[in-house]
Amino acid sequence: MALQRLCGMDKLPFMMKNDAFVLESEKNELRLGTHNLGNHYALLAPPFEKPAETLPKILARSPGVCMEFKHGTTTLGFIYQGGIILCVDSRSTSGDFIGSQHMKKIIELNDYMLITMAGGAADCTYWDRVLAKECRMYELRYGKRITVISAANMLANTIHQYRDMGLSMGMMLAGFDGDIPKLIYLDSEGYLVDHTEFAVGSGSTLALGLLDTFFKWDMTDREAYDLACRSICNAAHRDAYSGGIVRLYHVTADGWKNINNTDCCDLFEHFEKRKAESRASIAAASESQSETGSELPISIIS
Repeated sequence: MALQRLCGMDKLPFMMKNDAFVLESEKNELRLGTHNLGNHYALLAPPFEKPAETLPKILARSPGVCMEFKHGTTTLGFIYQGGIILCVDSRSTSGDFIGSQHMKKIIELNDYMLITMAGGAADCTYWDRVLAKECRMYELRYGKRITVISAANMLANTIHQYRDMGLSMGMMLAGFDGDIPKLIYLDSEGYLVDHTEFAVGSGSTLALGLLDTFFKWDMTDREAYDLACRSICNAAHRDAYSGGIVRLYHVTADGWKNINNTDCCDLFEHFEKRKAESRASIAAASESQSETGSELPISIIS
């Protein structure tokens, strides 16, 4: 049967027999071959501990085989007076090579909650699907939507059981619990941190530099969008593992909105052009002020 071949059960010798009696050794073999089907999350644990450390040692015994664990991305999120902003790039890397320029790193769990991905694409995608399923099951079971903090705790407690098994994840969960905005960081070690500002990935420090400099709580929505996009562009321009499309989402108590999906190069050119215009206007003002002899006020070029 196709399902037997898919599950690998046709490779077990006793599956081909018609005997009514099965030896204990064969039962153990069946249990070993099908234990993944009894796993609530259908995740087959690796055959050895700490794969990220053990696998390179195993591959080193085979000449010509090389596998390096390298991850690159830039995701950021922050809370301001108008809600929650999530902004990410879309580049997916395979070691030193670009695997994709169109990776979707913000996942819509439901109509009111979003989660970002950084780290291993397969790990993040899988556990995001698990969380989306659990959130929907909660709604069906209790007739109300799950809170953001409860969803975060559920995912963190589950992931904690898989520590040291080679998972690589750094995620941000965003949504509103009533009128209270929640931005929560989770990773593959089971850590959970509730804060107002995060940046995750290889370009995170570059994005935070701009975000921390120009962040204001009372920003308008347009200023918040502008700051988030500039932060991601700043990181993508200097981090080889970040780039592609800049995706921007705005989360409020009424749900989330996808604001824009713009190529990083186009955005960078736009910001550079605006910066040049700002410098030109300041230079013109400087010449005008020098002619009248008055002092030039200090300005910040954004």
